[in-house]
Amino acid sequence: FGIATDENFVITTTNRKEITEDNFSKLVQDGVTLYLLQSVDQTLLSATKERIDFLPHYDTLVKSGMYEYYASEGQNPLPFALAELIDNSLSATSRITGIRSIQIKLLFDDSQGKPAVAVIDNGRGMTSKQLNNWAVYRLSKFTRQGDFESDHSGYVRPLPVPRSLNSDISYFGVGGKQAVFFVGQSARMISKPADSQDVHELVLSKEDF
Repeated sequence: FGIATDENFVITTTNRKEITEDNFSKLVQDGVTLYLLQSVDQTLLSATKERIDFLPHYDTLVKSGMYEYYASEGQNPLPFALAELIDNSLSATSRITGIRSIQIKLLFDDSQGKPAVAVIDNGRGMTSKQLNNWAVYRLSKFTRQGDFESDHSGYVRPLPVPRSLNSDISYFGVGGKQAVFFVGQSARMISKPADSQDVHELVLSKEDF
């Protein structure tokens, strides 16, 4: 890599976890993206890409939303789909002691390429690994272990209250993706963890599949 013998450097995951002798075997696996940096908190000079590998047939995602919501006992399914999208924001803002801000925007112009539904919040954001986990079908947000970080570490199911108050809408880890492909044909998740300078972006689209 052209590193001088007297130059200090670190190797980290995209989640800014430094690779050491103790955690090498756990963190360094086939397909994992690593950074070679001068320090753990070094600002990246350019955008980077991290590949996410999973092998369901694309119909598993693209058509599951249509099936799920058309089977909703004859009710208008659109509010249920929007509720799934808002669930991520409810979860992300659940620990905020001040004002929780969740905005829902319906974009009908060409600013996003096509008409879009945007859900924006002031939550704590997701790391690259948490965003990776969101992309994995059937990975419950309450049971992700190890480096599969969860947004709900130590989660205890609350006493029965309206689901809108406890972010239980998408309990089985499928609702958000089903909702996306019921409403449209692609999802773009942009997230900045509250304690990090990195901004992470994930795109899932029928066209890419």
